[in-house]
Amino acid sequence: MSGYRYGPYHDGPDPLESPYDVRGAVDELGESVLGGSDPANALRELLRRGMSGHKGLDDLLRRVRERQRELRDSGRLDGILEQARALLDTAIGQERAELFPDPADEARLREAELDALPRDTAQAIRRLDGYEWRSAAARETFSKLKDLLRREVLDSQFRGMKQSLERPDPEAMGRVKDMMAALNEMLDADARGTHTQQDFDDFMERYGDLFPDSPRNLDELVDSLVRRMAAAQRLLSSLTDAQRDELAALMAQTLEDAGLAAEMARLAGALQARRPDIDFDGWPGERMTGERPLGLSEATTALADLADLAELEDALRQDYPGARLDDIDEEAVRRALGRQAVDDMEALRQIERELERQGYLQRTDGKLELTPKAVRRLGDTALRRVFADLPEGRAGDHDARDAGQAGEYTGSTRPWRFGDEQAIDTPATVRNALLRGGLPPASAAGRPPGSGPRVRLSVSDFEVEETERRTSAAVCLLVDLSYSMALRGTWGVAKQTALALHALVRSRYPQDSIQVIGFSNYARELRETDLAGLGWDMVQGTNLHHALILAGRFLDRRPEHNPVVMVVTDGEPTAHLRRDGQSWFDWPPSPETLELTLAEVDKMTRRRATLNVFMLAEDVRLTAFVEEVARRNGGRVLRAMPENLGEYVVKDFLRSRRNGRG
Repeated sequence: MSGYRYGPYHDGPDPLESPYDVRGAVDELGESVLGGSDPANALRELLRRGMSGHKGLDDLLRRVRERQRELRDSGRLDGILEQARALLDTAIGQERAELFPDPADEARLREAELDALPRDTAQAIRRLDGYEWRSAAARETFSKLKDLLRREVLDSQFRGMKQSLERPDPEAMGRVKDMMAALNEMLDADARGTHTQQDFDDFMERYGDLFPDSPRNLDELVDSLVRRMAAAQRLLSSLTDAQRDELAALMAQTLEDAGLAAEMARLAGALQARRPDIDFDGWPGERMTGERPLGLSEATTALADLADLAELEDALRQDYPGARLDDIDEEAVRRALGRQAVDDMEALRQIERELERQGYLQRTDGKLELTPKAVRRLGDTALRRVFADLPEGRAGDHDARDAGQAGEYTGSTRPWRFGDEQAIDTPATVRNALLRGGLPPASAAGRPPGSGPRVRLSVSDFEVEETERRTSAAVCLLVDLSYSMALRGTWGVAKQTALALHALVRSRYPQDSIQVIGFSNYARELRETDLAGLGWDMVQGTNLHHALILAGRFLDRRPEHNPVVMVVTDGEPTAHLRRDGQSWFDWPPSPETLELTLAEVDKMTRRRATLNVFMLAEDVRLTAFVEEVARRNGGRVLRAMPENLGEYVVKDFLRSRRNGRG
């Protein structure tokens, strides 16, 4: 054991770490969902914020945009033209200095030739290719210019080539020619369908040092070359017309002088054939704001990075249909932001994956939805919030701490069954254990001196106290879904209230039946799983008439249940259901709308269903309407602030249960 050392694990994620717990993520999702958001937007907001100590998409986006600003401020794209012109002017000046003292006519003819050089740098270099320099310094400067252009132009097409050609070496240039010929042959073989991975491995074994990106196969190599080629085209698009023509001619002249023009044209054609979806001539330009002149390879690299950052920015925004974190290229994140950003992204991906794997989220026809498991948790959370606001000390108005089912004890007991919540009858349970022989012998070894006998209980020994089941209730919650609920900021609390009431009935009153009905221009039943992803309706109409019809049908199917009907709204009825089943809207409300709605109120009264209305707005017309409802039905009108809606609804439901109406 002396050969082992123990310490923190630093080589990646802890392999002994417990499985990822997403309950915190579900709770954070719930914050947004209970606030009125839908699951897709809630997940997007969670991923944008980040959690568990990891940065979110917003932070990654901020860093991407900072990097974009840094690149745009790094220099000017026409720097290669400036560098080439400066070296050319230096060489010409050195040649003139050599010719000036010479009185011979030849010297004057040479000066005249220099005076007649075109102003275009590429054309001037082409004209001077055959010039016999008198000045050794000028000859060396012109050679430096040609070497610079060769390195810069080749590096603009093959990243890393600049370092390989740092020193003028005919053998190195010949090796580049051989590489391009071999690359074109490999692309031709792939087009014919005869290329193999072994061919690529052999190619990389010979020329891998010329490709610092270390591609693993031909597709990755093509992607790298296309990225570089597109950046070079973007560079040309970013210049003025005169600069573009000058640089294009300079690049063409350089490749021609190096004997690579034909192979480069062949390569460009092969790449375009493999990527027919890319418009190589249609790349938009990029505006650079820096003052430092950039070399051609440096400018190409900057534009390639900016293109990658633009794509990464689009992926990180996740604002397109069906967006997922798996759409974000991990390699692009690493290149742009480093290893820590990759770890943050993987943590976000893990949240998204685990929410689906552990059964909290599901995708149906490309739409993200909360599962019943997640909705139950949200309902319980909403219910805890409501109970946290309820005043303590009043029966039925707080979270009951005592065990047992609703109802009065009958005095008899029965064997415990899985799922029972009644109180355990301790004497009967112990008696069953003793009769079964659960008492060990008095001489049992190992018992501390002076200790009493211990009874060993078995599952079959347990008995529970029977209760007389309380009367069941049929609960109808009618929730306004009209657009005004969103405008007033009340939709989120209405959704939270409905989920809380569902959770309360499910957990405390399983013998009850509950129906949530949403209404705008039409009314419809809302299941518990529907509520989480539900949004308001951007339509005209508050069709309480239709909602009361659906609620009445629900109550009529449960005549043995005591009816409990609650309405949450912020406006008077403005729509009703016509005989043909179509909705009719009118503002101000038509007399027919009010008459039909009040007729359904009267039917509720005949069903002995009390209507309690929760008003979320102080409106004169709404007040007059609900007061008429209360007069006809005998129900209550409660003016609730949005933050108190859940408390009011749950208290009203518990009060109705306590008073024997449920």
